[in-house]
Amino acid sequence: MLSPLIRRARKNENNDARSKQSGVTIAMVAVSMVVIIGMAALSIDVGTLYQAKAEAQRAADAAALAAARVISISGVTGDPNTASTWQTTCGTTGTATLAATAVAQAQWNFVGRVAAPTVRVTYGPGAGSNDCSTLAGPGSTFSVNPTVTVYVQQANLPTFFARVFSLITNGTSSNSGVSATATAEVYNPSGSGSLASGMVPVQPRCVKPLIIPNIDPQHPAAGGFVSTAGAINSQGTWESSNGVIGETFTMYADCKPGAVDCLVTDGNILDNPPKYNSAKLPLTYQPNLEYVPALVQNTSGAVPSCSAEGNWTGSNFQQAIAGCDQTTVYACGTPAPAGGTVDLTENPVTPAAITGDTATGVACLTNSTVGPDVLTPATYPFQITAGTGNPLSAQGVTGFITTSNSIATIPIYDTTLPALAGPQPPVTILGFLQVFINQVNPDGSLKVTVMNVSGCSNAAAGNPTVAGTSPVPVRLITPP
Repeated sequence: MLSPLIRRARKNENNDARSKQSGVTIAMVAVSMVVIIGMAALSIDVGTLYQAKAEAQRAADAAALAAARVISISGVTGDPNTASTWQTTCGTTGTATLAATAVAQAQWNFVGRVAAPTVRVTYGPGAGSNDCSTLAGPGSTFSVNPTVTVYVQQANLPTFFARVFSLITNGTSSNSGVSATATAEVYNPSGSGSLASGMVPVQPRCVKPLIIPNIDPQHPAAGGFVSTAGAINSQGTWESSNGVIGETFTMYADCKPGAVDCLVTDGNILDNPPKYNSAKLPLTYQPNLEYVPALVQNTSGAVPSCSAEGNWTGSNFQQAIAGCDQTTVYACGTPAPAGGTVDLTENPVTPAAITGDTATGVACLTNSTVGPDVLTPATYPFQITAGTGNPLSAQGVTGFITTSNSIATIPIYDTTLPALAGPQPPVTILGFLQVFINQVNPDGSLKVTVMNVSGCSNAAAGNPTVAGTSPVPVRLITPP
C-alpha cells in the first residue's frame, strides 16, 4: 500500500502532464486558426482576382468589337486613299471616334465594381500604332483588313494574401490588379477596287432575294448607296453626320398585286422614282425604295415551319426569306450574268400583298405576328431588344441582345447598266445593304433601317470571288 506522500507525488506528476498537453493543444489550435483564416483569405483574394480578370477580358472584348464596328460603318474600310478620313475615324486628332467608342464601351463593363481607369487603343499588328492614318495607303493590307487592339487594366483591387503571387508589378496588400487584351478585325470590301491586291468581290450566303436599285432614298443626290467603283457615298451615321448608317425607309415590291408575274411596267426597277426625305421629316412621311425578286432555284436550309403557312404555298423564294439560302449566287463586283439574276415570274405580293411570299416569309423570319425584336438606332452602338417572339425570351432573356433574325442582307443592283429584259434577266450586283427589318406593313411593304453597307466595283472581272463570306464581318481574333 502506497504511502500518502507517494500518492501525492504521482498526482502532481499527472497534473503537470495534463497541463503540458493543454498548453500544446492551445498552441496548435492557435496556429491552425491562423492557417485556416489565411487560406480562407487567400481563396477570397484569388477568387476576387479571377472574377476581375474575367470582367476585364469581357470589357476588352466588347471594346474591341465596338471599335471594329465603328471602322466598318465609317465607310473607309478598303479605301486607302482617304488618309484624312482614317485620321478622323481613329487618329490622334479630329474626333477620334473609334478610340472614344472603345474607351466608353470598355468602361461600361465594370471591373471590380468600377470602371477600369486604364484603357489603351492601338491599331495594326504587333505593338500597333495609336494613329491608324499612318497605316493606310495604296496597297496597304491594313486598309482591307484593319485590326484594333484594346488593353484594359484595373490596378486597384483590394487584396491581402494575393500580393505574394506578384500578380501585377508593385502590387501591395491594398493595390493588386488585373489586365486583359483583345484584338478585333473588320472587313468591308467597299472601295477596295483601287487596291493592287484586287480584294474586291465577295459572295455572301443567306442573302435575302430582294434586289434593290442603287438609289439612296435619303440622299437622292449622292449617286446611290455606293459608287460604281465600290465606295460608300454617304459615309457615317444618319443621326450624327447625315450618313447612310441608321437611315430608315420603306421597301415596296415593284410588282402589281394579284398578277401572276411581277409586272415591271417599263422593264426597269425604277418605274416609280422613290420619294425621299432630305429634311428628316417626321416618320409619318417616309422615303421608299422598290425591289424586285431574285431567282431562287433551290430549297433553303434552316427554314421555320411557319414559312409554308398562311394563304401562300411556301415557294423557294419565300423559304429563302424565312430561312437561309445557301446556294443562290450574289457575287459582289462580278459583271452579269454571274452577279445575280432577277425572277419576274415570281410575284412576291400575290395573291395579296400581306399574304404574298415576301410578307409571309418576313413575318416568319422576324416573328412579327408574335412579337418582333426592336431596334433603337438613335445612338451608337445600335441597341436591339428581344421581342416576345424571340426564342431567347422564352428562356427568360430580357433586355438587349447582340444578334437578331430581323437583320437581313440584301443585294444592290447597278442601275447604270441596261434595263431589265426578259422574264429572268441577269444583273450586276454593286454591293450589299445590311438592314434591320422593323415591321411588315399592312400593304405588305417592309420598314427597314440600314445597319451597314458594303460596295465593290462593277467591273471586277479577273478578281477572285471569295465564296460564302459575309461582306461586312466583325470578329475577335487572337491577339498577336
